[in-house]
Amino acid sequence: MQIGKNCVVSIHYTLFSEEGLELDSSLGRDPLSYIHGIGQLIPGLEKVLEGKSVGDQISVTLSPEEGYGYYDEQLVLTLPRDRFENADSIQEGMEFAGQTRDGSYHIFRVLHVDAESVQVDGNHPLAGQTLTFNVQVEGVREATPEELSHGHVHTGEEEEEDESPV
Repeated sequence: MQIGKNCVVSIHYTLFSEEGLELDSSLGRDPLSYIHGIGQLIPGLEKVLEGKSVGDQISVTLSPEEGYGYYDEQLVLTLPRDRFENADSIQEGMEFAGQTRDGSYHIFRVLHVDAESVQVDGNHPLAGQTLTFNVQVEGVREATPEELSHGHVHTGEEEEEDESPV
């Protein structure tokens, strides 16, 4: 079976920076599984996986535009500390979900905290970077109707939970 829209795809990957440093890998863990064609993978990687089959291996270098986007200075915000619940527990490096003025949701990382304000960054940590992915396709199957309606891959445990009486 070839990878196409609404297929559940399982891949092993290793991610490298432009300088060749390994940033992440699924090797030694379970493969990454996602539903193809619904935006769960960065655009450039999803595009090159289209039409591939189990056993195929690819290496692709992606520009920021094809990956995590360009770094957007407008997503770096300094907000009054009193806008945060539990403001006393906020620390640099923490992450939280938030909504921007345009209504989109981002994960924000706390860059700096002082007595009056909190500076946060809504850019993906890999935004603005050219990245290389080495990928091996481990599995391809049709997504179930439940997976498509829920918008994520179900593991065996989740499927059992879905079938159990409530």
